Amino acid sequence: MRWEGNRESSNVEDVRDSGDGGGGGGGFGVGGRTIGIGTIVIALVGGAIFGINPLTLLGMLSGGGGPAPQAQQAPAHAPPADDKGAKFVSVVLADTEDVWTQLFTNGGATYHPPKLVLFRGAVATGCGSGQSAMGPFYCPNDQKVYIDLGFYETLRTRLGAPGEFAQAYVIAHEVGHHVQDELGITRKVDGMRSRMGQAQANAVSVRVELQADCFAGVWANHSQQSKHWLDPGDVEAAMNAAAKIGDDALQRSAGRSVVPESFTHGSSAQRQRWFNAGYQGGTVKGCDTFGTQSL
Repeated sequence: MRWEGNRESSNVEDVRDSGDGGGGGGGFGVGGRTIGIGTIVIALVGGAIFGINPLTLLGMLSGGGGPAPQAQQAPAHAPPADDKGAKFVSVVLADTEDVWTQLFTNGGATYHPPKLVLFRGAVATGCGSGQSAMGPFYCPNDQKVYIDLGFYETLRTRLGAPGEFAQAYVIAHEVGHHVQDELGITRKVDGMRSRMGQAQANAVSVRVELQADCFAGVWANHSQQSKHWLDPGDVEAAMNAAAKIGDDALQRSAGRSVVPESFTHGSSAQRQRWFNAGYQGGTVKGCDTFGTQSL
């Protein structure tokens, strides 16, 4: 992926030098609504029972509403100019801004880009206190994407998904959740949660996550058309990452039985299918995971 020299986003906030690791402590309050790649590190390292996701899409377990209380943390600032990892995510975020701004404009709407927050260990968010062990996530309450760049080492070594475009896919997936928020999808799903049992809530969660995968594919389609910055094997790296973070793959990696009813993000095959659908089609309309019987 030939990303060097491209525009960097000004919407990156760095709180990695906060004295307490960003403010935080006990993990996410499930009353906040957070959407993300999933409880990857906890599932693999902490031995948590995968499928009982502490984030649980849009607070479905708790039926929570507004933002949880936040801890104090140091003011955010731009990342250092010589930080290659921060520069990479800034370039990818900038390109998502370009692509989604154009797509929204073509549809007669205005896109409001999210902020991306770099943190270490723990961070205070509009959805409560978050931890690195949760993996990257998006908080609708403050419209920010949160990532500890140490996750990329987990992605490469523990999950077996190397490559810069695999890392870019992770960011594009979280931005995909922001696109859902911009389109009003997040609020509609949130309004459904009180009428659902756990199995139904999990099924809806899967459709939300697969749509974010598809939106990541839409970004990749338009990004490649405009920049031609992907090398041979880059798309395959993203597809591999999608497979490695499928619920079935993560459950097997954690040494547990595969339980489809507990899926909250989709199987490896589903995640690959929907990313590829977005990449091949390049349209938001082609990402209607809620209007299809077969995922």
